[in-house]
Formats: sequence, structure tokens, C-alpha cells
Amino acid sequence: MLNDAGYITGGGQDTRVIWGCMLDVVNALTAVGSAVALFPVLRRRNESLALGFVTSRLIEAAIIMIGVVSLLAVVTLRQDYAGLGADATTLTTTGTALVDLRNWTFLLGPGLVPAINALLLGTILYRSRLVPRIIPTVGLIGAPLLLGSAIATLFGVFDQVSGPATLLALPIAAWELTLGCWMAFRGFDRTAVSALTDHEPA
Repeated sequence: MLNDAGYITGGGQDTRVIWGCMLDVVNALTAVGSAVALFPVLRRRNESLALGFVTSRLIEAAIIMIGVVSLLAVVTLRQDYAGLGADATTLTTTGTALVDLRNWTFLLGPGLVPAINALLLGTILYRSRLVPRIIPTVGLIGAPLLLGSAIATLFGVFDQVSGPATLLALPIAAWELTLGCWMAFRGFDRTAVSALTDHEPA
């Protein structure tokens, strides 16, 4: 669908697209869930940053969902209108516009917002020592690189799916993978959690 302008009027793989959209819905829900799960502890270090992190994840999830809806609309166009003798050019143009909408959401949601997430969450984790400092350090280094990559893509310097974009996204990918694994197998440092007090100043 993303690369075939004739998807609507041709033989589309609707089931695969719908499954892909469902996986993106799961992605959006887990983005919010992970922030909400961390909030009770993070707020004890810095409530403003913790609330900012939850808000940022909500924005990321909302943008992802807009992309999902746009792709499902393309499926509807193909199923309900392509077989009714509707103008092929109009259908193709509408479908292309909806795919372009999804591509912009992919840049702004999973492409840009993770940089903001890393700045907010990384700052709290670095200051609180809830995890080894090397983990949030990677996120804090990767955040401006990803932000720069998103801005460069926005202005057409290079494509979002390209060598430079992939290279600039690697630190954020490493940050998210490492933090996820650490939290799954080790969790927060209990001594650091015990040292937190409600509404401790930054």
C-alpha cells in the first residue's frame, strides 16, 4: 500500500494491511501504558518532567492512531468504491493523499516524539540514578541526533528511510532497547527508589 499507487484499483492485500494497523494500535497503547506505569515513581523525582513524559507519549500515540486511521481509510476506498466503477484517477489520488498523511504521521510520531521522550525520561533517570547512568546518557545523546534527523527529513535533506536517518536513529534505538531490557530483567534500583521523596525539587 505504501509504495503502490494502484493499490486501490488493483489487487490489494487488505488482510495484511489490517494486521499491520492492529500492530500499530498495540504500539500506540503500549506507548501510553509504559509512561503511565513509570509515572508513580518518576513523579517523586520531578513531577513536571514525569507529567511531560506521559503527555509526550500520549501525543505520540495519538499521531500513530491518525496514521492507522488513514491506512484503514485506504482499505475502505478499495473495498467499497473501487468495484463500483468510481473514477480510478480520483480514487488513486485520494489513496495517495491518505498514504502521504500516514507518512507524515510516521515522521512526527515515531520519528520526532521519541527524541522528546528521551529528553524527558532520560533527564529524570540520569538525575535519580534509578538505572545505571550510562543508559539515560545514551538517550540524552541520541535525542538531539534524532531531532536533527527529523528536521532534516522535514526540509528534504534526506528521506526518513535512508542511510543517514538510520545512522542518526541508532542511539535512540539503543537507548530504548537497553532501557526496556533493563526494566524487564532488573527494574529500578531499589536504593534509589527509597531515596526519592514526593515532589523532590529538580
